[in-house]
Amino acid sequence: MIERTLIELRVNGETRTVAAPEHRSLLEILREDMNLTGTKHGCELGECGACTVLVDGKPMLSCLLLPGQVLGREIETIEGMAVDGKLHPLQKAFAEFGPVQCGYCIPGILLTAKQLLERNVSPSTQEIREALAGNLCRCTGYQKIVDAVQMAARDLRLAKSLPLPRSTDVILRSAATKDLAGRRREGSSLRSE
Repeated sequence: MIERTLIELRVNGETRTVAAPEHRSLLEILREDMNLTGTKHGCELGECGACTVLVDGKPMLSCLLLPGQVLGREIETIEGMAVDGKLHPLQKAFAEFGPVQCGYCIPGILLTAKQLLERNVSPSTQEIREALAGNLCRCTGYQKIVDAVQMAARDLRLAKSLPLPRSTDVILRSAATKDLAGRRREGSSLRSE
């Protein structure tokens, strides 16, 4: 029989206690013991970023962390990103802009991008790409992901009444655009010229 230890973790603003083997990774505890399945099993080698969570506000790979390493620290998973049922601007931008294909990598990307925008509400394209470099996506070409992060940054600046940068990297909402089949649709986003 595997010996279990009571482990108390602070996750998404709540203190939670689970009985689990000490050798289990934080990823396994989140998914299997706390039923927080938004954090994904990927490579389990710390190379893909699918298991990214925020620990004290910093992106960390939960597949490489043991619970003892995060005792007393604040852990945020994708389930904790929305507050009081209100989506974070990044979640809104990703839903609106549509950079998702299979979606497996998106929780880690969203949390990594959240930390970036908390540090820098006006990141350049290069800064976004560098911040997300540890998050692999096998479905997309990354550009729509970068565009969605820029859109969220724009929305955060507008919410804080900060000036918009004058750059071709800024995402602007248009009244209408064409979908992939060539039909016009409302509320889409385009790059500024």
